[in-house]
Amino acid sequence: MTPPGRVGRKSTTREPIIQEPESAEAAPPAEADEPEATRRDAGVAESARANRGWWDRNADEYQIEHGSFLGDDRFVWGPEGLDEVEAGLLGPPEELKGRDVLEIGAGAAQCARWLAAQGARPVALDLSHRQLQHALRIGGSFPLVCADASALPFADASFDLACSAYGALPFVADPRLVLREVHRVLRPGGRFVFSVTHPIRWAFPDEPGPEGLTVSGSYFDRTPYVEEYVENGVGRAVYVEHHRTLGDRVRDVVASGFRLVDLVEPEWPAWNTSEWGGWSPLRGKLIPGTAIFVCERD
Repeated sequence: MTPPGRVGRKSTTREPIIQEPESAEAAPPAEADEPEATRRDAGVAESARANRGWWDRNADEYQIEHGSFLGDDRFVWGPEGLDEVEAGLLGPPEELKGRDVLEIGAGAAQCARWLAAQGARPVALDLSHRQLQHALRIGGSFPLVCADASALPFADASFDLACSAYGALPFVADPRLVLREVHRVLRPGGRFVFSVTHPIRWAFPDEPGPEGLTVSGSYFDRTPYVEEYVENGVGRAVYVEHHRTLGDRVRDVVASGFRLVDLVEPEWPAWNTSEWGGWSPLRGKLIPGTAIFVCERD
């Protein structure tokens, strides 16, 4: 991890590449049962290490399960299916031509591929090497960069726009590290749009059916959700997700130098009959599942 304020390695190539991660993450023991789910503190380094390993191990299954919904070149903001074509949160599609755009937590780079089709010049960044291999499999003429969003390997003022659809921010212990890095690499007047699980969902069980409609915990409990293997009384995290309240998210955005110009809470559309984990038509009609923050750098 690069300390806050320190510029990471610069990338100047425009060719599609994968930068090898500095070290491979250890897989869980083959004989181990499912990891235990708990709520406990997890810091910056532990969260990054756990989530890099989790996404590398689960990228294949994720793309098999959700690839048809995401498509190869759609820009979808979340499980509700809100499409950037409809939302225009980055600006009118016709104004994207020639813009340098950074996608953070790109996965298989579906959003970057859509941006390229509009004439933009995207760069797709992800913590997971295996996710970016899926981006290579699908194809595209834009760069792929394997790096931590808390230490972006780009020079100051490299991009006109940045976006992140459920990427990076839910999985980092200190979201301001990411937000400040995005602010640094954006040009003045640049826009950053990111989506995360709507904070209210943390008060409900992560279930798509009726059991997911009753409050089971405190919305104000910010203790991270951790999946871990416990050996000799010591837990080794293999997945970490962090909760921020809506107010926390707004304060993070403002403290990182952005202006919050819109907060979008997509409603569940009638056409979408699919379930995605705890997201479902039943819950989506009653409580929000996604929050999209539209931020601008002065």
